[in-house]
Amino acid sequence: MARVGEIIGSEVAGWPGVKERAHRFGGREFRVNGHEIGHLHGDRLADLPFPVKVREELVASGKAMVHHVMPQTGWVSYPIRQEEDVAGALDLFRKNYERLTARRGIERA
Repeated sequence: MARVGEIIGSEVAGWPGVKERAHRFGGREFRVNGHEIGHLHGDRLADLPFPVKVREELVASGKAMVHHVMPQTGWVSYPIRQEEDVAGALDLFRKNYERLTARRGIERA
């Protein structure tokens, strides 16, 4: 079985228009239309930028936590502890991908 970070990263990197690069604080960053969708810190943590209102909804629903370093922003953190967390991480990446491609005419997967 592949590592969970590899599973998540391979899926996100395969979506139309997504570019992958090294993240400035380590890990893998995924971008679309010049905007960061989010990044992975290995197999343990995903960080994703959302508008503050969306972040509040995600945290209130238990789908994400406030960002581990920048709690006052729209960023969220999603701990990855086991294989069962892959689906939740992919849901967050997909939500942000769809938000960032909704008005750009990118054909989505």
